[in-house]
Amino acid sequence: MTLVRQVLDQAARTPGAVALVGGDGAELSYGRLRRQVLAVRHGLIEAGLQPGDRVLFSVRPSPRSLVLALGIAAAGGAVVFADPGAGPEMFTARLALARPRWSAAEALLYAGSRLPPVRAYARRRGLLLPDLGRLRVPGTAAPLRHLYTGRWLPGVPKGALSLAGLMTGPAPEAGHVDDPDPDAPAAVIFTSGTTADPRAVVHTQASLAAALELLRARLPLGPGDVVHTDQLMLGLPTLIAGARWSMPPLTCSPERFARHLHDRGATHTFCVPVRLAEMLDALERGGGAAGPAMRLPDHLHHVLLGAAPAPADVLRRAVAAAPRAEVLSVYAMTEILPVAIASAADKLAHTEGGAEGDLLGEPLPGIAAKPSEDGELVLSGPNLCLGYLGEPPLTELPTGDLARLDESGRLVLVGRKTDMIIRGAFNLYPGLYEPAVAALDGVAEAAIVGLPDPRTGDEEVVLAVVGSAGPGSADRAGEAGLAARLRHALPGVLDAAALPDRIEVLAGLPRSGRGRKVDRERLRELVRYPP
Repeated sequence: MTLVRQVLDQAARTPGAVALVGGDGAELSYGRLRRQVLAVRHGLIEAGLQPGDRVLFSVRPSPRSLVLALGIAAAGGAVVFADPGAGPEMFTARLALARPRWSAAEALLYAGSRLPPVRAYARRRGLLLPDLGRLRVPGTAAPLRHLYTGRWLPGVPKGALSLAGLMTGPAPEAGHVDDPDPDAPAAVIFTSGTTADPRAVVHTQASLAAALELLRARLPLGPGDVVHTDQLMLGLPTLIAGARWSMPPLTCSPERFARHLHDRGATHTFCVPVRLAEMLDALERGGGAAGPAMRLPDHLHHVLLGAAPAPADVLRRAVAAAPRAEVLSVYAMTEILPVAIASAADKLAHTEGGAEGDLLGEPLPGIAAKPSEDGELVLSGPNLCLGYLGEPPLTELPTGDLARLDESGRLVLVGRKTDMIIRGAFNLYPGLYEPAVAALDGVAEAAIVGLPDPRTGDEEVVLAVVGSAGPGSADRAGEAGLAARLRHALPGVLDAAALPDRIEVLAGLPRSGRGRKVDRERLRELVRYPP
């Protein structure tokens, strides 16, 4: 059964229940959600969208963008997530690979990409927008068909469809609605590559449905639960389970996110670890210098962390701030999600017990996980994507992660192939040692990078740490003190060959992307010369 069918069937069973709460607090019932999705599907088919058509999707997360994405998928189209703010060259390269026939964007984005004053303003802010309204189907002279969200603005292409108009149009209220082909592409997600060789993951209705089912099997969800997140891969299982999906505003401070958890009665939430740390900082500030630190609400049952490794310090703080919740860390890749889920308690016990690497947890049912001869983790399962756009289908995925299986059959991450540092005859994998360093007293985060010596080919090993007291809390003397304490403690947790040549105490680790992963290239630049 496709994910669209599962959402529509659940909506038909509980039409009066609240399905979605938007960032502004507006509620959408399951009945209205179902009708709007079917109306968008009907309107797109009537307007000429064909099964397999790719739709360039430039709409920020909201209840309406969800209705649009589900309507496209229900009509048999594939949603292409290609960020128009990625820069002209990258966007052009991605467009040439994706070959969309439609463009769906916010009216504000159409106006910003066409009107000279708005384009000039965006350029001054470092945002170079493509002229979406004049895009052609790559390799042809045919213009893209356009659909816009929000109020009409100058710059919206002539003849563009209005999402508001589609949602209020005719829709089949009863009777059978054909499912799209479960093996057809449903989502195209650009993840990596260069302007010369962009790369995009292609998921089908079937692979996405399998992913959602795996998550639901591990994470109890049902009517009465409230899930606060902007993540599709947690929001869609919420709707399939008949629970309530609460969306944060498009721009949301850590303080406001925490307040919504309280005010909306959230039982589940998802955070990138660095964002959770920011929220916990905000809660502690709210407690006052003399008063107790505020906690996360007692009605919170599950806190999920993902998109980046969760340092031991963040896990400890999360457990302390939400003592009645289960804190879980999700290991997943865009190509296959989720793969494994580990509790904070298990991860901390693994690290504090002296074991090497980062515990990921036991592979979820149906996931085949095996290290190759060189230690690279290879995965397969029903939630594996179809493959990369323009490339042969995948049957298994070499992840680039180095991992092993422990005696209990749990995955343990020991590093990334591309992160390997060469020191003489010793190959150092940072991921093998970073969790142990981050677990030391006084350390919030740790990252190890190598700085190559062009003369010898050897690498200087630099350990960058962020103190757990927080940015700006330590002067030069305090930083030197932390570095000295680490020099004393590190031989007890690192192999002798992995001891750093230099330790740098930073206010924060540079991060990039939606997942806020450590940007190791920028980190190398920051520590290239001692400050």
